[in-house]
Amino acid sequence: MAHMLIRHKVRDFAKWKAAYDGHRQTRAAAGLKDLHLWHNVDDPKEILLLFEAADVSKAKAFAVSAELKERMTAAGVIGPPDISFLSA
Repeated sequence: MAHMLIRHKVRDFAKWKAAYDGHRQTRAAAGLKDLHLWHNVDDPKEILLLFEAADVSKAKAFAVSAELKERMTAAGVIGPPDISFLSA
C-alpha cells in the first residue's frame, strides 16, 4: 500500500482546518484516505498529513492540481507544500 505525506505551514490553523475538512470528498475521489494529522511540537503552524493512497497516479495528479493549489492558498498555506509518496 502506498502513502502520501504532506508537510506545510499555515497562517491560521482553525481557518485551514475548516477548509481541509470541506475538501474531504475531493481527496476521497483521488483515492486518498485520511490517516493522521500532526502539528510540529516546536512549530504548531507546521502541519504534517498522512494519507493512504489507493492509486498513486491519481494521488500524484491530485497533488499537482490547480484546484488543490487554489484551495491551499485560500486556506492560508504558507509557501509550497513538501509532498512525498511512500511505500512499505
